[in-house]
Amino acid sequence: MGLLSFFNREVAMDLGTANSIVIYNDQVVIDEPSIVAYDRKMQKIVAVGEAAKRIEGKSKDIEVVRPLRGGVIADFEMAQHLIRELIGMTAANRSFLPPSLKMVICIPSGITNVEERAVRESAEQAGAKEIRMIHEPMAAAIGIGIDVLQPEGHMVVDIGGGTAEIAVISFGGIVCNTSIRIAGDVFNENVVEYMRRQHNMVIGIRTAEQVKIAVGAAVSELDEPPEDYLTHGRDQLTGLPKQISINYKEIAMALDRSIAQIEQAILDTLATTPPELAADIYKTGIYLAGGGALLRGLDQRIYSKTKLPVHIADDPLRAVARGTGIALKNFNKFSFLIR
Repeated sequence: MGLLSFFNREVAMDLGTANSIVIYNDQVVIDEPSIVAYDRKMQKIVAVGEAAKRIEGKSKDIEVVRPLRGGVIADFEMAQHLIRELIGMTAANRSFLPPSLKMVICIPSGITNVEERAVRESAEQAGAKEIRMIHEPMAAAIGIGIDVLQPEGHMVVDIGGGTAEIAVISFGGIVCNTSIRIAGDVFNENVVEYMRRQHNMVIGIRTAEQVKIAVGAAVSELDEPPEDYLTHGRDQLTGLPKQISINYKEIAMALDRSIAQIEQAILDTLATTPPELAADIYKTGIYLAGGGALLRGLDQRIYSKTKLPVHIADDPLRAVARGTGIALKNFNKFSFLIR
């Protein structure tokens, strides 16, 4: 058994639009931005992850590519490089003989067959011998600690970088779900547009993300508001560098329309939930996971809209990855959930 495990390695991966997390031996070994830096002149990959993010916007010869958009692969070749490099960073690939690599990758519940095949083929090209898939809401539920095998209804809202996944889970299955491509990336774009429109200031997506993390909010009244954030960019009128102070109320205004669409998706999913499961959700409430769950006041806003208890997962950023790892470790128990 020991010799067999030496030649057979198992890796769980949350291949996210914004960040990719790899779990090996029950540990998070990689947590890096889903970014690839490509040198057009030399025609080669020069960096991935955090190293690529630091290069973004700093060189005219190096193109920084995000292979995933809206939760799915947009650039097939770069996705292969990303997966291969992420696997290469783990101990799973550091042996004298190349191991037989088994992977479980989580995918959006609204993914098409073509998009799913692109994920599978990218992993195969990156060296994986056996690839299985698990839907993100199910992985999030497992990672949160919900017993998904029980005949009891639970609603999970996973707001990642590319998609917001809303699902009602019961008895090992997704009973009803909605997947919309409004999440962290769209929030960043909302901030860029707000800064341009309200302050005549041009900022990049990376700066917008920093603003969102520093003072992002879903409501305009917080009990413990964050301090105002100094934002740097370029004045749209003069073209000169500029600095202004931004507060959370402004960002709540900038994100309002996008959050309203997520709220509507939650209401639409609840409207299609069978009555018996709706009764369960009235007691169990709504569980938030993903980076979007960290948006200040989001739980408060969803509660005011649905009048249901709202719970934020412990370490929501890694809930999906953690659930994927648990499903891989307990493969026989969860095998019918994995495609």
